[in-house]
Amino acid sequence: MGAMAQRDGWQVSLMREARAAPEFGAFVATAGPLIASAPRGDGHPVLVLPGLGGSDTSTLPLRWFLDRLGYRTSGWGLGRNTGPGGGVAKALDDLLAALAAEHERRVSLIGWSLGGVYAGALAARAAHRVRSVITLGSPLGGRSRVPSTIPATSVYSRSDSIVPWRSSVVPGGPRRESVEVRGSHLGLGHNGAVLIVVADRLAQPEHDWRPFVAPRWARHLIPQAMAV
Repeated sequence: MGAMAQRDGWQVSLMREARAAPEFGAFVATAGPLIASAPRGDGHPVLVLPGLGGSDTSTLPLRWFLDRLGYRTSGWGLGRNTGPGGGVAKALDDLLAALAAEHERRVSLIGWSLGGVYAGALAARAAHRVRSVITLGSPLGGRSRVPSTIPATSVYSRSDSIVPWRSSVVPGGPRRESVEVRGSHLGLGHNGAVLIVVADRLAQPEHDWRPFVAPRWARHLIPQAMAV
């Protein structure tokens, strides 16, 4: 009975995550207006880390979007994310150092799912090279791993069928926030609401952080803040 219930649970999760395909279709249809409405970037470097099982291909839509806003985005260049180990931490340390040196600026980190866990750990190891951290549906265990000096935003969806949404919600505070969107886990990298949040957070002046407030035209896409 337990095995049957578990199987049924996985089937429901897979059906829910099938929303990622139409969410991508919506991204294709609305990318132009989203770019036109989003704040322009200041050209600082942004490193995007994929989730477990994903590669740089999975983050192409997000990086394409941010490139057109004026950021200098980079994938992680490590192939498929197969989990911690295998020199991943050292490779990310070296990549972050190279990007910061190349652009002579601090780097913003965006991590999807497990990539967000990597991003937090990377920021903790090299806080002087990190401008901000944004995580997308990441299993953070309800706490931010990012040093308190660095702005951090955790984006989550209550209908995430892969990562329990409560584990992505972190305590609010100075330079700390959790922002809810609607959608699947597998669609977070091309979800229109996520793109709105990411563009807003990256566009903040480096030393003038303020909590996210959805633009008036996008409030139908992003739920109002709620107690969790």
